[in-house]
This record gives sequence, structure tokens and C-alpha cells, in this order.
Amino acid sequence: MDREIGVYAAEHRVHWSNHYRNLLLLAYQSFGVVYGDLSTSPLYVFRSAFSGNLRHYEEEDAIFGVFSLTFWTFTLVPLLKYVFIVLSAADNGEGGTFALYSLLCRHAKFSLLPNQQAADEELSTYYEPGTSRIAVYSPLRRFLEKHKLLRTVLLIVVLFGACMVIGDGVLTPAISVLSSISGLQVRAQKLHDGEVVIIACVVLVGLFALQHCGTQKVAFLFAPVVIIWLLSIGVIGLYNVIHWNRRIYHAISPYYIYKFFKYTGKDGWISLGGILLSITGAEAMFADLGHFNKASIRIAFVGLIYPCLVLQYMGQAAFLSKNSSEFPISFYASIPEPVFWPVFVVATLATIVASQAVISATFSIVMQCHALGCFPRVKIVHTSKWIRGQIYIPEINWILMILCLAVTIGFHDTTLIGNAYGIACITVMFVTTCLMALVIVFVWKRNIVFALSFLIFFGLIECLYLSSSVMKVPQGGWVPIVLSLIFTIIMYTWHYGIRRKYEFDLQNKVSMKWILTLGPSLGIVRVPGIGLIYTELVTGVPAIFSHFVTNLPAFHQVLVFVCVKVVHVPFVSADERYLIGRIGPKSYRMYRCIIRYGYKDVRKDEENFEDQLVMSIGEFIQMEAEEATSGSGEASFDGRMAMIRSSERFGTRFVMRDINDTCTSGGIVSVRSSKSETLQSLRSIYEKETPGWSSRRQVRFELPEAATFELDDQVKEELLALFEAKDAGVAYVMGHSYIKARKTSSFLKKFAIDVAFSFLRKNCRGPAVALNIPHISLIEVGMIYYV
Repeated sequence: MDREIGVYAAEHRVHWSNHYRNLLLLAYQSFGVVYGDLSTSPLYVFRSAFSGNLRHYEEEDAIFGVFSLTFWTFTLVPLLKYVFIVLSAADNGEGGTFALYSLLCRHAKFSLLPNQQAADEELSTYYEPGTSRIAVYSPLRRFLEKHKLLRTVLLIVVLFGACMVIGDGVLTPAISVLSSISGLQVRAQKLHDGEVVIIACVVLVGLFALQHCGTQKVAFLFAPVVIIWLLSIGVIGLYNVIHWNRRIYHAISPYYIYKFFKYTGKDGWISLGGILLSITGAEAMFADLGHFNKASIRIAFVGLIYPCLVLQYMGQAAFLSKNSSEFPISFYASIPEPVFWPVFVVATLATIVASQAVISATFSIVMQCHALGCFPRVKIVHTSKWIRGQIYIPEINWILMILCLAVTIGFHDTTLIGNAYGIACITVMFVTTCLMALVIVFVWKRNIVFALSFLIFFGLIECLYLSSSVMKVPQGGWVPIVLSLIFTIIMYTWHYGIRRKYEFDLQNKVSMKWILTLGPSLGIVRVPGIGLIYTELVTGVPAIFSHFVTNLPAFHQVLVFVCVKVVHVPFVSADERYLIGRIGPKSYRMYRCIIRYGYKDVRKDEENFEDQLVMSIGEFIQMEAEEATSGSGEASFDGRMAMIRSSERFGTRFVMRDINDTCTSGGIVSVRSSKSETLQSLRSIYEKETPGWSSRRQVRFELPEAATFELDDQVKEELLALFEAKDAGVAYVMGHSYIKARKTSSFLKKFAIDVAFSFLRKNCRGPAVALNIPHISLIEVGMIYYV
């Protein structure tokens, strides 16, 4: 007995040892991804705070007051709000503005497109573990769900917050790189501002030009650079406190904030825009949560980030209290002479790391917006086969580079860029605060008093800083506002057009009665092959199908209505990706396939979708027959959807064989091929010329002879028909839709649909390209939607 207890205790120690080792490893890695932006704030905080009339207040009380404000802002917002509260609102381990919005849409009907459908709720990750699936309809929830205008406002607020994150992707590289390069002026007195700007632009061009390579090759250097930077500025801060003014620790008292505002008045309030820069990058702790976990981010912040940055701000304040003339270059002036150049090099590397992290976060937010139908289709390149979320978007990268260079050259002053940067950051934080208040009520199901307390406390702090930043709109603060408004209009216009098209399909679905009157032949010639008809509907037959039947002289032997659906969860496991159902009687050979992705899922180009689809439909046919035999099946012409799990395919009675495999096995019932020689020749040419196609495994589905005795004749016939159709070829059928506003529509609607949405649709990637559909197998039929 004692021996068993000893073995258990040893295993328990090993388990916890591995757990803590992995946790510390994640905390170490988070420095390079999460904290690059936050850790480089000391480069420009005091310079921006004392850039206005506050520079004339050289007394010690003003400097102590700025440090006290910086300390308490840094303590209340990043530490209290984000580390202890907001991180707990993760959406299955994911964070960020869209994660909170998706979380709300799952627990209440806030989405403008239908949510909480059966195809969504069957996912195991649709609800957080431990949360109740029983909806609690409070008066506030009913009020928000009832009024479409309020749900529209919520979406616009979320989009505006996401656009401010995109604005960070423009401003962070500009202010970080320019601040670090400006340190050259401390030692090279002859270096002019124009030369500093040129050097910064060269660094920025190199940074954006290398984005297509991905960051995995140099990412291992990110964490050490940031850690060395933090330890350096922490030690320098402690040295400055001891060397210049040991009384600075008294400024931790909030009493110095009161003295500061009493002494400086309006000038002190305006300086809050500079102090705000001390918490820029705090949102990254929540936005980048998916790469790590809550515990690792909390350990990294409390263990190293918080003490090092507090020491650095304290040290700069101590230095300035005795050297008030050094406000414009306070950070570099406070560095002791012997270590200046090593710190300068580390600072430059740290700003590059910070810029890289923000650029990657911008790519990620654009991908999320695109997945949820809020951004025009763009090319998304996955730069790493092993690291999830490592992506590159060429169009966004070059737009960011042009805007970043324009800001750097146009302002060439970190104070002006800081004004813009502060507005972008505080707006994102305020949007997070508002969404968190809703999460507390609708997801956590806490008392509304608790939510209001959170909203009022942190909302007032952020509104105070926002009011100060708004005063600096003429001095550069207009940049993020203009950029965000432009991107918000683009994103909402695209979402509006997509929504109107979906509503048209929903209201004009083809009735099942009409399909049944056509008979199994659908009134046309049924030819060998599989026709995949793409639609956005998860139930019913879209109106465009009747357009196909009317305009095409023949249709395929097997028809599959394919719906690629992005659900409000971060990731969908491969086992839960496919939902298969039947449309009409079995003789019609019509099926429905819903393919579900999360808003952060990576859609791999190399997946052989056709084989997986046929495998899933074959599984569905067998599952349906077994349920009918047992009496548990539900007879319906547009029946329930069945989830086909790849891990449960132990009952499969058919096999896949490589087409190039010349070996034949006895007892295999093979299906005939009806491909013409011309089609085979064209397809082989296409496969040779298409990158990546040759690596795909070409397979043929076959039914073992042993299975013919076990299966019902009707099931066997349906499976053989499916395999024969697959071997004959797969065609992808899509509607080339043109969306136009009705003549009776308002001018604003006509402009949004006929001009703005039409322009975006013509100048973005086509749906066939976005879905990786082979061009040689694509059939497009034009149709006009009047919405």
C-alpha cells in the first residue's frame, strides 16, 4: 500500500513539474509576441506628457505628479482590468474584440445574420465548459434582440474598435522605430531630424518587405530581445532612483495626483494624452491570448513586465526632477554613458519586435473580419506549417507600409504620432470595456449592478483619457479617426451587401413541393458526375437552383448543396467539421453538406476536399440505413443533418484506393469511369500546371465484395452510384451574382449597393479563388439579385 502511495506521489510530482515547466515556457515565449509594444512605451511617455504647456512646469511636484499618474494608470488598467478581469472572458482560449462579440452572439441573438442555429449549437465548443445552455431572457436581452438598430450599432462599434487595431498597425511601427532612431541625436549632435526620418523609413521598408517570409525563422529571437530590454531599463531605472532622487517613491501616493492637477490645471489634463501612452499595448495581452494561456500571460506581466516598467518610469522621473531641461530626450538622456550604445541597439531591436507583433496582430484581425463576412475577400498566405495563426496578407501589408511611411514622413515627430496613437489605443480599450459589461451580464450571468460597476469605474478612467486625447485631434489625432472611419465604412458596406444577399436567398427559397413535381430527373437530363452547388443557406434550396435548372440543359447524377459556414467559435475540430443531410427522396440523389469553420481556423489548400466529401456522404448513407433499420431514423425529404466524425469511421464498408496503384485485390467491386479522353487530357494538363496539385493523392472509391452481402440492395445501389459519379468527375457550380438595389430604394441604399458594394466586389478576390476551387471544374451561372 505504501509503495502504491509512493508511486502515485512520484507521478503526481512529475505531472505538476511538467505543467509548471510548460507554463514557464509559454510565459517566456509571450514576451516577444504580447509585450513588445507595452515594453517600449518608456521611449516616448515622458516626452509626450511634457510636450505642451506642461514643459514650463519644471518644479518637482509636476514631475512627481506625472509619475504618480503613470503608476496608477499602469496599475489600474493593464494589471487590474486586463490581467485580473478581462483575461477571464476568453472565448475558448481566444481573445480580442471579435472574440467578445462572438461570445455574445453565441449566448444571445445579437448577430445580424442568423445565429444559434442547430448547425452551430451541435458543436462541442459552442458554449464554454461549465456554462448553462438554457437561455435566460432578461428584459435587457429581449430589448437588444428586438431592436435591429441596436444590434447594428453594436456591430458598428465592434468594427470601429477592430479598425482602430488596424490603425495601431500603422502607428506602432512609426512611433516605435522613430523613437528608437531618435536616440542617435543624443550622441550625434549634427544629425538632423530629416536624416533621422530617412533612417527610420529605411528600417520600416525593410520590416514590411520581409513580412512575406513569415516570422517563424526569427521568432525565437523575439523573447530574448524583449527580456534583455526589460532587464536593462529596469536596472537603469533603479540606478537613476538611487543616483538622482531617492524621494521619488513618495510619488506612488495618489495625493500627488491631486497636487498635480491643483498645480497645473488644464495643462495637466491635456498632458494625460502623453501619460496614456504608458498603457499602449495592454490590449495585446487579451488579443494575443490564443497563442498562450491566461496563466502564462499573468505570470509574465506580474513577474517581469510590471516591476521593470515601474522602475523605469520611476527612474526617468527621478532623473528629470534634477535635469528638467532634458524633457525632449528624457529616456536616452537618463542612460549612463558607459551603457548608452548597447541600450540603443537593444532599444532598436525591441521596437522592431514590437512593430512585428502589431503587424501580425493586424493580419489576424483582418482574417477574423474576413471570416465573419465583414471584410472583402483578400489573399491569406499561411507562412508556417507548424505555428497556427502565422499568416501574411499582401494587400494589407503594402497598404500598412504606405500609410506608415506617410505618417512618419508627414509628422516626423513622435509627439504628433503619439497623439494619434493614444486615441487609437484608448478607443479600443473603451470598446473592450463596453463589450465586457455585456459579457458579464449575458455570458457570466452576473448581476447587472456588477456590470455597471465595471463599466462606470473603468469607463470613467478611459473617458478621462479619451477627453484629453480628443483635444489633440488637430495635432495628429485625426489620423486614426479618419483611417478607422474609412475602414469601418468599407467593412460595414461589405457586410451589408452580404447580408442583403443572404436575406434574398432566405426569402426566395425553392419549395420542396416544386422539387418533388420535377421528379428524380429534375425535368432535365442527369449526366454522370457530381455537381457541387455552393450556397450560403443551411436549410432549404436556394433560388439560384431554379435558375440553374432553367438555364442548364443537363445536370449531374449526384447533386450536393455545399454551404461553407463560419460559426461564432474560434476553431472547429476536424471531427465536427462536416454535417451531411439529404434533400428529397433517395432516388433524387441530392444531398446537403455544411462545412463549418471557426473564425480563426486555417483552411488548408492541400486538403483533398472531394475525397473527404464523398467519404462523408458514404458514411451518411450507411448511418441513415442503420438508423432506419433500428427504427430510430427520421423520415424527411429535407431531414436532419448528421455529424460525420472521421474518428468514428470504424464501420466503413468501402475503401479508397490510389489511382496510381496498379495492384488489384480480389473481391473488389469497381465502378466504371465515364470520363472522356478529351476531359482526361485537359485535366492532366491542368494538374501539371497548377502548383500543389501534383502532390494531391488521386483516389478511387471501391466497394469490397464482402460488403455486398451485408448491405441492403438499395444502400449498395446508392453507394455505387455515388462512387461512379465521383469517378466520372466533380464539377463546382456557383452563381455569379450581381446585386442591385431596387428602383424604389432610397438614394443611400442605391449608393451602398450599386456603387460601393459593387466596386468592392469587382476589386476583391472572387469566391471561387477564395474557396480554392479548381478553375477547370468551375461552372458559373449569372444571376441578378434585386434587394
